[in-house]
Amino acid sequence: MSHQFDRRLTPARKDLAAAYLQGQVEAERFVDGVPMEVCEGVVDVRRDPRPDAPVDTQAIFGEKLHVYDEEEGWFWVQLDHDQYVGWIAANTVWKTLSAPTHRVTAPCTYLYPGPSIKLPPTQALTLGARVEIIEKRDNFLVTPHSGFIYADHLSVCHDSASDFVTIAEKLLNAPYLWGGKSWFGIDCSGLVQLSLLMCGINAPRDSDLQEQQLGIELAPEQKLKRGDLIFWKGHVGVMRDEVTLLHANGTHMLVSSEPLALVRERNLAAGAGDITRRRRLSF
Repeated sequence: MSHQFDRRLTPARKDLAAAYLQGQVEAERFVDGVPMEVCEGVVDVRRDPRPDAPVDTQAIFGEKLHVYDEEEGWFWVQLDHDQYVGWIAANTVWKTLSAPTHRVTAPCTYLYPGPSIKLPPTQALTLGARVEIIEKRDNFLVTPHSGFIYADHLSVCHDSASDFVTIAEKLLNAPYLWGGKSWFGIDCSGLVQLSLLMCGINAPRDSDLQEQQLGIELAPEQKLKRGDLIFWKGHVGVMRDEVTLLHANGTHMLVSSEPLALVRERNLAAGAGDITRRRRLSF
């Protein structure tokens, strides 16, 4: 495969590749992907088809994807939203494709088997999960599979948030998890991607791609403001105001809010390098 293709975003191997890549990559055979949908709350996307393989990212309930290969209970997939490629457990997706009408706006909520919070929930759904709703019953919205979700934890899909920093702030103190993108665990670039998605903005998954593609670079003399992105090699954070950084980080092992100057000083002392770019989004 040509060096110009990123393995994270290109469903191509020596033995098999997606049909849409025919003529662009070399492979023994090309296949059409089978469209499927995530049916579990949060699903790991792994680098290899085994449970101890590194987790590169996650997919959440209602997310669409295409399956290109199967191996002993694992599917090799590409996520439709950000084009990420990896292996997921085959029992976490199904072929029944929903027509999402609502999405979860709370950091986490629950799917109940009936209209009562006293019933044991069947699933936990995290921020950004998309669901199809067919009716309202009391304080709950009902899915086609008779799942009940507290109505105030959902909004219609086209109601995008206006401030992605406010979304990121909802995840303050969520635990840090490499490859994570939910309330149960999230990493630095997952925090940025998920927060922007809730505002209707598609962003790349990883911080190096976000640094290349998001916003415009600020000059050194420009003052920072809320919503500016701060990049180090392999790390990204979001400014809450002109001095305070919000970021999922391995130092505190959670999403924390602290002075940018302190983070910069700590990273320099640890040999992690200085800020590589400051970028401002316009939308």
